[in-house]
Amino acid sequence: MANLFKKSELSNGIRVMSEFHPGSRAVSIGIWVLTGTRDETPAIAGMSHLLEHLVFKGTKTRNTYQIAKSLESVGGELNAYTTREYTCYHALVLKDHWEKALDILSDLVSNMDLVKKEFALEKGVILQEIAMSEDSHEDVIYDVLYDEAYGKHPLGRPILGTPASIALMKQNQVMDYYKKNYTGKNIIVSAAGCLDHDEFMTGVKKHLGKKSKSTLRNTRKKPSWLRRRRVMEKQSEQVHMLLGLPTASFRDKYRFEAVITNTLLGGGMTSKLYQSVREKRGLVYSIFSSLNTNIDSGMLNIYAASELKSVKKVGDLIAKEFQKVRKNGATRADVEMFKTQVKGSILLGSDDIENRMTSLAVNEMVFGEYRSVESVIEEINQVTVDTVNDYIRNELKTDKTSGVLLGTGVDELKDWWEGFEL
Repeated sequence: MANLFKKSELSNGIRVMSEFHPGSRAVSIGIWVLTGTRDETPAIAGMSHLLEHLVFKGTKTRNTYQIAKSLESVGGELNAYTTREYTCYHALVLKDHWEKALDILSDLVSNMDLVKKEFALEKGVILQEIAMSEDSHEDVIYDVLYDEAYGKHPLGRPILGTPASIALMKQNQVMDYYKKNYTGKNIIVSAAGCLDHDEFMTGVKKHLGKKSKSTLRNTRKKPSWLRRRRVMEKQSEQVHMLLGLPTASFRDKYRFEAVITNTLLGGGMTSKLYQSVREKRGLVYSIFSSLNTNIDSGMLNIYAASELKSVKKVGDLIAKEFQKVRKNGATRADVEMFKTQVKGSILLGSDDIENRMTSLAVNEMVFGEYRSVESVIEEINQVTVDTVNDYIRNELKTDKTSGVLLGTGVDELKDWWEGFEL
């Protein structure tokens, strides 16, 4: 079978890649700007996210309503999001409308036209979003843990910024950031679906070929991990618990062992934590682990929520499961079952062209190359019980655990971490 993936590069450094899916009725396109929270200074914290909002307020050729109508009128979808490492503008349309989608996305990243009134209004919207996130205990606890574990490193800052940084943001600062970062090598364009690469490349060249080359230098530094714990008294029906341990980065040799271990610990209903804390004892409704992975670092999180009277018991049980895994390792049967789970999830996701579009861009960001679904599955097949247990012994160290406890009456639970001191 012919390779359905193709990659090209414009003279200004913009990288363009596509994956041809002849049976799909749709095309998914993303324009990725390799700028996120970790690239901001404290004075402009939240700039990347604010900018993501502002481009939808109007360009030199379209107002807000025209941008919204452009793809909705043909049954398509247009959206964007910001992470700590990049900003993504993406669209999903029927294959006959991919040129329109590319036109709109290119307009957003090239022709933002800031009006003073709209700038002020959108800053107010962001401040409302920050206030709303502060009312969400699940949002607050993750932001606090990042702050505790990464300290003054940019990865420790909230994606939304702070009320102070947003309020002080100037319009000319935003425009300068836009012009500086939305350029050349700092942009990746990816697409998946029923479209021809050469035609797509022609379209990208038409819309983005005149963009300047990027003059940005990579100033990112790997964060140091801080073992810190915080107890936050906050009105809440339940007590929220969040733990974090340093783990494999995207480029780490143990990255798939980390995925398998996460799945084993708290990745689903068959996981150790779910079975021990929820199914056998009914102490929580929600308990799970997750991986938050960056190019050069990673965090394994364990989240749970329970009644105040059960917090200490839940904490002890989580610690106990970690210590059992640390002491005994994973069994061959466990590793094979969770490998099958992970592979199944990847294969099911590969049928979604939006997932494929995202995968193309992320692999280019991280590895600078294409990685087929088959090659990823083969890498997972190489994971063994021995390599998983090497990861557990070398990386899964509970004495590095940082954590946050949030809720009503938690000041009395400062010993909740006892089980993670070993």
